[in-house]
Amino acid sequence: LDRHYHCCLVGIIMRSFIIFAAVLTILISVAYATTCNGNCPGGCSSCPCGTSPNMQSISSWCANGPWKQSSCECIMKHESGGNANAVNQNSGGSYDVGLWQINSQNWASCSGGKAPCNPSTNKACAEKVFGWGGNTWKLWSTCGVCGVCGSK
Repeated sequence: LDRHYHCCLVGIIMRSFIIFAAVLTILISVAYATTCNGNCPGGCSSCPCGTSPNMQSISSWCANGPWKQSSCECIMKHESGGNANAVNQNSGGSYDVGLWQINSQNWASCSGGKAPCNPSTNKACAEKVFGWGGNTWKLWSTCGVCGVCGSK
């Protein structure tokens, strides 16, 4: 009887371990995918700009545009931190991507409907959105933090 009990106990422990390992693997893979390896810290259902960070010089990208450089640098610092592959999924399901966090509702008008992850494409989109806002930063949610909502 003891031998039979030991055999069954070992089987139960092994099955429990296998189930635990499977659940842990699933949880780790879900956590990895939903943050896009850090590109989407708030969690995303997909990774439109991939899972590798692409750090860029904020001052270089803000140097030549229709805006005041210091305003642009503050916006970009708060939007993406200079990560060209930064992504944010909004509560309504839309995505903000790239250096200037261009919203997916604007992709058709500025990047052929695709996520503008490439820094040059993202900048071209940012310049359009900046223009749509009357050549101000008012269309960026971070304009208040930077104190530049009504200015260049």
